[in-house]
Amino acid sequence: MLNFTDVTEFILLGLTSYREWQVLFFVIFLMVYIITMVGNIGVIALIKISPQLNSPMYFFLSHLSFVDVWFSSNVTPKLLENLLSETKTISYAGCLIQCFFFIALVHVEIFILAVMAFDRYMAIGNPLLYSSKMSRVVCMRLICFPYIYGFLTSLAATLWTYGLYFCGKIEINHFYCADPPLIKMACAGTFVKEYTMLILAGINFTYSLIVIIISYIFILIAILRMRSAEGRRKAFSTCGSHLTAVIIFYGTLIFMYLRRPTEESVEQGKMVAVFYTTVIPMLNPIIYTLRNKDVKEAMNKVINRKS
Repeated sequence: MLNFTDVTEFILLGLTSYREWQVLFFVIFLMVYIITMVGNIGVIALIKISPQLNSPMYFFLSHLSFVDVWFSSNVTPKLLENLLSETKTISYAGCLIQCFFFIALVHVEIFILAVMAFDRYMAIGNPLLYSSKMSRVVCMRLICFPYIYGFLTSLAATLWTYGLYFCGKIEINHFYCADPPLIKMACAGTFVKEYTMLILAGINFTYSLIVIIISYIFILIAILRMRSAEGRRKAFSTCGSHLTAVIIFYGTLIFMYLRRPTEESVEQGKMVAVFYTTVIPMLNPIIYTLRNKDVKEAMNKVINRKS
């Protein structure tokens, strides 16, 4: 029986074994990755240099874009490399590191989304007290929690991954090192890892979702009390982008991690994983800027200034 540390490398089976499809996927994912980098880094830079975007909402949005940059960079470069490579391998150390950052960044993102929902409640429900309640110090404390908690949770989860045993089979039915296919592939040590994965995912997804749901219940109550139709429209517009991002991100993650790893669920999860590791980080800047008047005005000012 091989221990995880006795395995020198794993083989990532990837998305397909057909060479023609691999070349096509390489072109598609390379374009998606470039758009993701440009979009998210652009949002971060725009928020940094634009005085009119100097508010808690955009402070949290810049951190969401920052996490999306690393989230995509943790998976996509290796995916692109293996699409053109004959070997398609990843070292066991590289696999552990990829697992660690993936789990950490997922938890950071779900709690940033929860913090953003709370921020929207404070802005819409208590507009007169918003500036004093959501001070710079409060924002820093709120944003520190997702990073600290996410990376500590990931450290514990990665150590449980290290406790898996493999009986010679080193082919991972995925395009990155994910927990479900690793659990399915392992021959011992899976009980603790499988149930801690389900429990951690269940608790953290549920807790962050509860924060979001409660925040939006109070937001809805505050909107219904508004007398101004313009105020209601603006409030719904502001919350619409965040709700879209929440539904897409949570929906795909719940489909992936709140099911027991089986051959069928791993195969389905691989297709879903394409969406939340590559497409969602690309979509977030579009979702948050497409209908946002403040961001559009800031972009126009920057463009005019450069012109």
